[in-house]
Amino acid sequence: MNVLLFTGQGSQFPGMGAELAASLPAAAAIYEAGSDILGFDLKKLCLEGDEETLGQTCNAQPAIYATELICLEALKARGIPYAGVCGHSLGEYAAMTACGMLTPENGFRALKIRAQAMDEAAKSQDSGMYAILRMAPARIAEICAQTPGYVVPVNFNSPAQTVIAGERQAVDAAAKACTEEKARAVPLAVAAAFHSKLMQPAADSIAAEFTAIPFGAPRVPFYTNLTGEPLAQGTDMAQYCAQHCVSPVRFAQELENLHAAGFDAYIELGPKKVLTSFVKQTLKDVRMYTVTDPDSLEEAATCLKHTD
Repeated sequence: MNVLLFTGQGSQFPGMGAELAASLPAAAAIYEAGSDILGFDLKKLCLEGDEETLGQTCNAQPAIYATELICLEALKARGIPYAGVCGHSLGEYAAMTACGMLTPENGFRALKIRAQAMDEAAKSQDSGMYAILRMAPARIAEICAQTPGYVVPVNFNSPAQTVIAGERQAVDAAAKACTEEKARAVPLAVAAAFHSKLMQPAADSIAAEFTAIPFGAPRVPFYTNLTGEPLAQGTDMAQYCAQHCVSPVRFAQELENLHAAGFDAYIELGPKKVLTSFVKQTLKDVRMYTVTDPDSLEEAATCLKHTD
């Protein structure tokens, strides 16, 4: 079975999606819908925006989402089926769209609210995030707990990578402590400590404003960052999305549960190849593909068109 994976914030780059968009008639409608809702030229941002502009939370989130939707439409146009979806952080919104929970328009409406709320929360704090490589997640958690101030693990990406977030002084100290034990600490180019309690003001705004966003039931299983399992029937999505903003991303657990459910082909859609490395580090004997441009689409289509 095929499952779609959608990456999150940080995967943006100038010109992302340009080649696929040029050859896909549906791309124009995606850019137009986003532009109308956001109030700026989304196509110009994606294709002509510089790295600094694209890196701003209010720009990065809808731009990545639009690019992921273009990759999704390109995949569907080639007749490639899928039986499940999951996203990493921001990528959950494209996954919700892929499984029918959100229309593209409502996805842009949700991300306009989310990105603005997260951007406002970021302005009121001095915080940061690091990816910690080559250290067991349990040991990283111990170091964070022993570090003065607020710092916690927030993204459990694979057995080989965990992301920590927190107050600037604390997160820097925890990262340094990890490197002293031979781990590698990579600072992330993000505006704040995402998926931590420092995002609570954003979560509060999302909980209130998402009540106006209609969510449908998933047509295929939607595996969630919060539990690593398929979304429970009847979930209050405004509350879910608010909690998602301040809770760890349990991506490695999602991958393990997907594998246990019989998914054996993992297709990453988005601006860059990011999640495939987490799949390699977490699972064995599975097939992995990406759809980021026409060449990678052709490769995936050739291999997957007749699978389900």
